[in-house]
Amino acid sequence: MSQPRFSNTPRLEEMIRVDHAGEHGAVRIYDGQLAIFDKIPGMEKTADLVRHMAEQEQEHLDHFDGLIVERNMRPTAFGPLWNIAGFALGAATALMGEKAAMACTAAVETEIDAHYAAQLDELASGEEEDLREAIEKFRADEAEHKATAFEQGAEAAPAYEAMSQIIRFGCRVAIRASEKI
Repeated sequence: MSQPRFSNTPRLEEMIRVDHAGEHGAVRIYDGQLAIFDKIPGMEKTADLVRHMAEQEQEHLDHFDGLIVERNMRPTAFGPLWNIAGFALGAATALMGEKAAMACTAAVETEIDAHYAAQLDELASGEEEDLREAIEKFRADEAEHKATAFEQGAEAAPAYEAMSQIIRFGCRVAIRASEKI
């Protein structure tokens, strides 16, 4: 009898489950933004920026989709909710304008950066090197998205501070819920 390839500890399952959920949510946020920006003349540049970020998020999601299957883990039960909430957040911020959409990206990526940094600290022991390398790469992509959002005027969005705090709070709640359920 062969040994299992992976040792799925409860904490490791939480990490992969929440990362999978987060990347799914990010893809849906960008889907919502593109649903708006692709229909508005003059928004081609913004749509192209969002599309580029969405493509990277899809790569991240594909990676975690593979891990969920390969390691025989269950995804979060909140998947259908994050599907709707992510799209709605993306569409709503796009309807508020390109700076609001960028403020959404900046807020989400601020929380994801902190989340991935904490996971990297936990994975520092040398185990799960493939996962660690993936998270490092994805964290760099997320930092690029955040920088792009600020370059594109995220802080000039209407009610930027309030919007940022609300979105960041929502992200923290989604992270905690998706880890456990």
